[in-house]
Amino acid sequence: MMNWNKGNSSSIPENEFAGLITKLQQVKPLVHNMTNVVVTNFTANGLYALGASPVMAYAPEEVAEMAAQAGALVLNIGTLSREQVDAMILAGQAANAAGVPVLLDPVGAGATRFRTESSLRILREVRISLLRGNAAEIAQLLGENLAIKGVDAGENSGADQAGIGRKAAKQFGSVVAVTGKEDVITDGNISRIISGGDALLTQVTGTGCLLTSVLGAFAAIEPDLMRAGTAGLAFYGAAASRAAERTAALGPGSFQTAFLDELAKLHPHSLKGHAAVAEFSAVEAGGWL
Repeated sequence: MMNWNKGNSSSIPENEFAGLITKLQQVKPLVHNMTNVVVTNFTANGLYALGASPVMAYAPEEVAEMAAQAGALVLNIGTLSREQVDAMILAGQAANAAGVPVLLDPVGAGATRFRTESSLRILREVRISLLRGNAAEIAQLLGENLAIKGVDAGENSGADQAGIGRKAAKQFGSVVAVTGKEDVITDGNISRIISGGDALLTQVTGTGCLLTSVLGAFAAIEPDLMRAGTAGLAFYGAAASRAAERTAALGPGSFQTAFLDELAKLHPHSLKGHAAVAEFSAVEAGGWL
């Protein structure tokens, strides 16, 4: 199980992040997505619902130019080829040069050698601001073996999300979000656990991929990536929780539609009763204050 000593944690009030959803809706940041073919439409619709402005550009002839003018660049290896990875690196390096935050979603890392090696190559050649994946994907990038089935996490309910995230943050020099039943975000020192969401998210293709792009939208309007990432995880979880309340008896199809609606209805008080954030400080490996 996750190694949390909740007696020494501190809850963070919702108003710490409330203003960011308003700012996002006002700025409508451009999020450049180099994502997989399975989720392109859902990702674009989700970002539009949130209030961001999505663009999907993949051609090596234009990715550097597009990335440099975006508010954030999201790299997602869900359906990858060597040519796509080359284009992602072009875009990532251009974003780095322009000071644009770059997010990486290593979908299915560990399922095949090519996926793992491609993710590690991007991490070597591009400065990644925020890395988002499930426990199995992040662990595989660290050379640790957690079960993964295709592009989905295996049965890893006992995975130490906190320890995996902290180690990855230090190894890759980025903020890391390890998502699951509860989400963990860490910079290697300070860590937060975000409670919210609903199990129906696991029954709709692309909800994890959309989450990374939503984190990109928040990163585009908030330079503190721990704050941006925490807000993105919390508001996303709140929208899912609200959608599930409306559609739990109807199934995943109705949930998907309701979830887009709830993303569009987010406001500064949406977290109340639907998401919670607690902060922890890291001590020596294997423990948390």
